[in-house]
Amino acid sequence: MSICVRARPWVWPSLLLVFSLGMGCVRAESTDSSGDPDRPITTPTGVHTYSTVFPLRENPISEDGHWVNGGETGLDWTDVSTVPGLAIGHQCCASYTDATALLAGSWGPDQEVTATVHSVNPNDACAQEVELRLRSAIAPHSNRGYEVSFKASRSSAAYLIIVRWDGPYSDFTYLLDRRGAAYGVSEGDVVTARIIGDEISAYKNGVLVGQASDTTWADGSPGLGFNLESAAPGCAGSNGDYGFTAFAATDHLTP
Repeated sequence: MSICVRARPWVWPSLLLVFSLGMGCVRAESTDSSGDPDRPITTPTGVHTYSTVFPLRENPISEDGHWVNGGETGLDWTDVSTVPGLAIGHQCCASYTDATALLAGSWGPDQEVTATVHSVNPNDACAQEVELRLRSAIAPHSNRGYEVSFKASRSSAAYLIIVRWDGPYSDFTYLLDRRGAAYGVSEGDVVTARIIGDEISAYKNGVLVGQASDTTWADGSPGLGFNLESAAPGCAGSNGDYGFTAFAATDHLTP
């Protein structure tokens, strides 16, 4: 299957992607000659893309070294794991230790991340969030960048937030906070986060639902994450009730 994509450059795995870059179409497949379905793709013009349906059972997620985790590397946060077809977080106790996984390597500053939501048995008390990360970086005791987060809920307690993580544990700033059922997500919803220049945009099922601006972080990687508040009854151990079933990222964007 061949597609020439101009307006929306992200793709799902198992599709053959063809980018239009002004000098003909560049073919880029999600499986290389070794059979690795999750390798990042770099075109001759420097465009980076990555897509996965999480085919492996890994804790923490690695996919042949393509991911950096919040617990394993950042130490003060928690990791993301996968079983075939699903990625979930492992936050268990303290608040603000969100499960985080970022793509390795050097990415361009304009980025888009898209993922498909898994959600069963939502519990509003648990603040079960699915998160998309932009211009982010993890190092020991540092987790910085931008987060676009949707609560896995369709009740009036649902929300969308855009947050700037400033590095140290629990050091973050809200850039946008929207409340109401329209901002929550459930099984099968597709969420997208995009940053171009200083503008951060959030989409649900292709519809723009929120924007914020910030000039703090100019570089970093895309990624994903999950929040869980464990104190309320029924929340601890509910990590497997929500996650992502597919993920794609690119730094080839058109304003």
